[in-house]
Amino acid sequence: VLENRDLQDSIKPQKVEFHSLNFNTTLHWQPGWAREARDALYFVQYKVYGQSTWQNKDECWGISSHVCDLTHETSDIQEPYYSRVRAALAGVYSSWSLSCRFTPWRETVIGPPMVTVVHSNKSITVKLQAPRSPYKRKRGSKIPMTNYYDLLYQVFIINNLLDEQHRVLVYEGKDKVIKIQDLRPGVSYCIVAKMYMPMLDHSSAYSSRQCTLL
Repeated sequence: VLENRDLQDSIKPQKVEFHSLNFNTTLHWQPGWAREARDALYFVQYKVYGQSTWQNKDECWGISSHVCDLTHETSDIQEPYYSRVRAALAGVYSSWSLSCRFTPWRETVIGPPMVTVVHSNKSITVKLQAPRSPYKRKRGSKIPMTNYYDLLYQVFIINNLLDEQHRVLVYEGKDKVIKIQDLRPGVSYCIVAKMYMPMLDHSSAYSSRQCTLL
């Protein structure tokens, strides 16, 4: 019995955490500290905070992976959720490891917008597209993150002649197409953008650079 007890403890999953980007939500964990824990299988359950019964996540029942996709199960984005994971090895089951409470609306990370740049000889037109959630409209298109939050686009210009690290904010607002005028021909400019949420004072990461030579 003692050996089983030791095995139970040594294969118990560690660091059970939700990771979420634009409401694409996965549960991550690390294997127990025993060397043989590498061969363990994992079982995932979830529930809304306050519910008494746990639901099995069928696609993550007896898996060898350390990740489970719970995007669909956490689609009520204002609700707080919990998840838990247990491991099994050689017929022995560990106790459950519990995640922290996770509320998608508060805790998902908002990604950067997509940026497209079109240039003429003295101006740059910047087209912006907000990141999209995994949730779909009736017609099948994915709902943008701007539907869930009051988000602003922030657009920065980098003049490569001056300093590659020096970003100047040239626009903040909700327009999806903006024009930056009176630029110098023959100069290489780069544009980066991010999403900004005034209410929670959060910013996304920067988009990838889109560069153009006027």
